[in-house]
Amino acid sequence: MKAEDLEPTTIYNYQVTLERVRDVKAGMGLGDTSVDMSLARLKYALNRAVTRGLVTVNVASEVHIPLKTRKAERKTKAVVQPWNASEVGAFVAAVKGDRLYAPLLLSLMGLRPAEVCGLRWSDIDLNAGTLNIANTRTMMGNRTVVEEDTKSMAGERVLSLPSLVREALKTFRATQAVERLAAGEGYEGTGYVLVNELGAALNGRQLRVRAYKIMDENGLRRVRLYDARASCLTYLAANGVPDHLLVMWAGHTNVKTTKKRYVKPDVADLLPAAEAWGVSQGACDRS
Repeated sequence: MKAEDLEPTTIYNYQVTLERVRDVKAGMGLGDTSVDMSLARLKYALNRAVTRGLVTVNVASEVHIPLKTRKAERKTKAVVQPWNASEVGAFVAAVKGDRLYAPLLLSLMGLRPAEVCGLRWSDIDLNAGTLNIANTRTMMGNRTVVEEDTKSMAGERVLSLPSLVREALKTFRATQAVERLAAGEGYEGTGYVLVNELGAALNGRQLRVRAYKIMDENGLRRVRLYDARASCLTYLAANGVPDHLLVMWAGHTNVKTTKKRYVKPDVADLLPAAEAWGVSQGACDRS
């Protein structure tokens, strides 16, 4: 099987898997979630190779993580809970006025970092208040940026813009217009939303570093920027958003994926359930 025989997406999945293997060799190790993702990419790549007749069988199709291993890691691994609603509010207050206010708000409304980085102004309709997610820019090993379509058909979706994000994007676009005039011919004009003062596209690592700096400067609990996606989806699920809308917002094919990996309620989220249970018990006592 030759590299030139493979589709770009298949090559990308091989590359991501190899990056993760290199991490293990470097002594970093991988958690169950990372192994799951690596296996999924490898299985997808090999399935494509089988379909095209490049190999006869997908040797990874029956490879799974043992349940015993999953349970053992769950007992020893420190789980970092995504931000709750009050922490999200504190971050929004802290980031207001920052040049990257609008892109960081996009992360808070559930977009993947790669989707924020790949978003173009042509994907956004500020009059209608919608954005079309159809392009991604992903960092590989903090060295290379890979640009491609969304990771699945479900990932390509149109979302309504909350008024806060919509106004922030309007302001950011006006800011970029001023920067373009100031830079003159030195402005790149890439068309991306997430750019520096000279119009050059920023990557996920640069966005992440900026977010961490804001967290540290304001005494906020540091979480991965990707976990802001989990905060959003947890909030939507806890506030009664139906499954068919939740999965569409997340850009997943199956709502089970959304709920298993991204909906992570904390004690405060469970309070309404506790109160409802208390009301039901009171009714039983009266009867």
